[in-house]
Amino acid sequence: MGDQISVGVLLPTRDAVMSGRFETAPLLAMAERADAAGYDSIWVGDSLLARARHEPLTLLAAVAARATRSRLGTAVLLPALRHPLVLAHLVATVDRIAEGRLLLGVGIAPDSPAVRREFEAAGVPFAQRVGRLVETLALCRKLWADEGGERGVTFQGRYWTLGGARLLPTPHRPGGPPIWMGGEVEAATRRAGLLADAWLPNSVTPEAWADGWTRVRETARAEGRGDQALTPALYTTLNVGRDARTAAADLRRFVEGYYQAPYEAIARIQGFHAGDGASCLERLQRFVAAGVRHIVLRFGGADQAEQLERTTREILPRLKG
Repeated sequence: MGDQISVGVLLPTRDAVMSGRFETAPLLAMAERADAAGYDSIWVGDSLLARARHEPLTLLAAVAARATRSRLGTAVLLPALRHPLVLAHLVATVDRIAEGRLLLGVGIAPDSPAVRREFEAAGVPFAQRVGRLVETLALCRKLWADEGGERGVTFQGRYWTLGGARLLPTPHRPGGPPIWMGGEVEAATRRAGLLADAWLPNSVTPEAWADGWTRVRETARAEGRGDQALTPALYTTLNVGRDARTAAADLRRFVEGYYQAPYEAIARIQGFHAGDGASCLERLQRFVAAGVRHIVLRFGGADQAEQLERTTREILPRLKG
């Protein structure tokens, strides 16, 4: 795994839509700034209705043409909401545009009334979301590997059946992009150890992250996969402010507006931190000490450009250095 620390940023697609700003130009400009500033990855989230935002793979195709150095990821995409043949085609094309820089972060979606309505609207039984995730990834990987050559892929699963399907073009990277998964509960860490190339939870504490990472690695080793190729990552939300008090107030407004729930309730299950640059750096360094090697930052606050600029100046060189 090495000691090199990679740092990525999430584009605020949800924030933009919540504010009535549907234009993509500011998002693409932020991606260009992050790419030029030395961030290693640029990410976007996914939701159809529950937390409306831009469609992630479409947006990443545009980002790939503008940000030509960073890796590009979904944090996270919900495969169960898409037919696997359509998803595999989308991912292969975006990976071609990005010339192999795509990282496919995937998840099952949290259980909430809004998410259940979203699945119902898409015609997907919510109770099947885990099974559909696993089967979709298996089918996508077969299609990306062009298994069967000119005979195509024949697949008989619980949810989908294909006969002699040959999907072209294949992704830029042989076998398709790396799969990243999050989640800290037992079932989630087991899925990551079984199926993923990286683990990307939004841990509240470094200790919780370390416990989960141990389980991921143990599963990978028990399945004969080994754990050396697994990337230990972290998705976390920061408000990098001028001072702790201002940053904390800004973060609280962001979280409660985003989730329509009290800050304390969300902070029990997701990692948040507000403070000046030194405080935020110290927080991230504790996760690095626990073993994290790729950090994805979501900025929790009103001024995303200021957050990015302050992080670039006060945190990025020290974290990567």
